Order: sequence, then C-alpha cells, then structure tokens
Amino acid sequence: YADAVQRMYPQRQGNPDYTSVIHAAHASRLLALLTQAEQQGAQVIRWSDGQQAAPQSRMGDGISRQLAPALVLGVTPAMQLMQEEIFGPLLPVLQYDDREAAIAAINQGEVPLAFYWFGADKKQGLDAAQRVRAAGLCLNDCLLQFVHDGLPFGGWGSSGWGAIHGETGFMRFSHAKPVLCQAGWSMSGWVYPPYGKRFDRLMRLLERWMQRE
Repeated sequence: YADAVQRMYPQRQGNPDYTSVIHAAHASRLLALLTQAEQQGAQVIRWSDGQQAAPQSRMGDGISRQLAPALVLGVTPAMQLMQEEIFGPLLPVLQYDDREAAIAAINQGEVPLAFYWFGADKKQGLDAAQRVRAAGLCLNDCLLQFVHDGLPFGGWGSSGWGAIHGETGFMRFSHAKPVLCQAGWSMSGWVYPPYGKRFDRLMRLLERWMQRE
C-alpha cells in the first residue's frame, strides 16, 4: 500500500496531482470519522511522505486539505465510518475467509453504486459479476464503468435511481407518448355489447390460446 502511494505521489502536500478535500468542514468530518474508528478499536494505517509542502505550489489553503490516504482495518458496522458516505481518501477494509462469504455479505446489504473486483482469474471475476447485486461493476480497475459513455451509469435502490449515458440516458430522461391508430377493420368490435353467442365463442378461444401459452 505505502509503496504504491509513494510511487504515484512521491510528495503529497503541495502536489497539484493529489487532490484536496473540497472544504475545511468536510476535511474535519473525515478526520473525526478516523478518530472515532480508532477509539472503537480500528487500526488506522496512514501514509505520509514526511516532506513539507512545496513552496512553489499555487494551491493556497488547499494544501492543508490534502489528507493522507488511510486504510482502516478492523471496522465494525457500529462505526460511523461504515454508516455514511465517505467521499475522501479513507478505505475501510473488511476481511473474509473466502470469496463466497464476501459475496454473501455484499448481497445482504444495501445495493452499492459500484462493485470492483480485482484478481488474475477472469472466470472468478465474471462469476462474481453475475452474482453480486450492484448498480455497476468493473473488473480489475475503478471508475471506468462511469466514464464509458456506452454503458449506463446510475444507482439502484438506496444508491440512486435511473441511469445516464447514451441511449439509456436519453430514454430515462424522455417520456415516450404512445399513439395507436386503429385500422379500418378491427376485431375489437367483437367484444362490444350486446354480448351473445359470438362473444362467448371468442372468450373460449382466447382462454384456450392463453392456456397453451
């Protein structure tokens, strides 16, 4: 984890390639989530480059909101970190003994907006994609299912409603107005009153046809 972060961001603070949390209030909220998790027994693994902010940076007070990415191990459902949207560089980690237990845990909760699977066995990944209840899935990468304009993107259940992108988005945000034009000759008159033997025969024919279907 630390090696990967160090490779991508040799310096964090003042680095214009590393984003800042949007404002101070949200940064404080994220730090409070970490503090509460630690107080309730979670292990927080933080990364810090140990360097001062680059003096030439033009990020202004955004530098102070460049929070270090953190892994949070040993989380529990009671922690606020596991009850709210995070929107920050905090990654709670839940550990399971096998893949089946992980899939079952996901499917027992609310439908997530995205499911990401990483692994060398593509067959296992496609199997998980078929069995996990999620609004969208991406194998061996993150977010690409959102930026691909040929794939619908949207939530399901508590993660949202509807979808955007391409034809799916056009149809979702459009209202199709149905128009039916009756032909000059139509069988619909056979079901108009007054009812009699012809109507009864027609109903029996329809009943037999529906039973065959």
